[in-house]
Amino acid sequence: MVWSEKTDNTITVSERVKKAMQNLGLTDYEVRAYLPLIQIGPLTASELSSIAEIPYSKIYEVLGSLEEKGWIEVEGGRPARYHAKSPITAVETMKLKLEEKIQQNSNIIISELMPIFENRWAKEKPDIWILRGEQNILAKLKELITNCERELLLATPTLSKELLHMLLPFFITIKGKNGRVQIMLTSDIEQQTLKKLAEVAEVRVREHMFGCGAIRDLKEVMIMFVAENGKRPAIAIWSEHASLAKFARDYFDYLWNSAYPIKKV
Repeated sequence: MVWSEKTDNTITVSERVKKAMQNLGLTDYEVRAYLPLIQIGPLTASELSSIAEIPYSKIYEVLGSLEEKGWIEVEGGRPARYHAKSPITAVETMKLKLEEKIQQNSNIIISELMPIFENRWAKEKPDIWILRGEQNILAKLKELITNCERELLLATPTLSKELLHMLLPFFITIKGKNGRVQIMLTSDIEQQTLKKLAEVAEVRVREHMFGCGAIRDLKEVMIMFVAENGKRPAIAIWSEHASLAKFARDYFDYLWNSAYPIKKV
């Protein structure tokens, strides 16, 4: 059994149960006060003080705390009698209180400390990042496109079916926000890919293109350099530097104006 009644009317419980109750925020006195109430039934403060071996000077403070935490309720009268709520009800009540407390404190911490962190980060982060590895580069490209609000410029010599499948929903989202998507590719891209892109973006092709890149809202730029096989990105430069974004946009426009437009079918 978890507990048993001793001859002197005190209650013993397994250390595991006591520890679990204390982990939920109950004090030792509160544990000792609650357990006789679920075994014996309603008791007065004086009776409980004697059975649970809690000093009478402390018993009302302990019972008041238990009531506030949702473990017991009081029956009026002279003297008042205290009832235990079911362990299920008590635990669920405490869970709700803890979740509410965590949420309230989380909101305070985030609202006040995040601006401080972001301000420090804005001062410390470098203007230019070097990215290596295909997965890192594609993850950053996806983040750039996800954050786009008004205008996305994308130049790429190749566009695999996997990458097209990943990026197409984002192009649709930008278009749905009345944004503009311009995509420039080389002439050896499959016609089926060009048709799909032309439905959601302005598309043009060129004979040759060195490297590839993306520009978001004239705020963020990413320049990618492909591996020797010309198919996979090997290294990339990412920046939120406004001057670099403008320079990249001017170069993109120069290439765009001499590229051949693909009309929507």
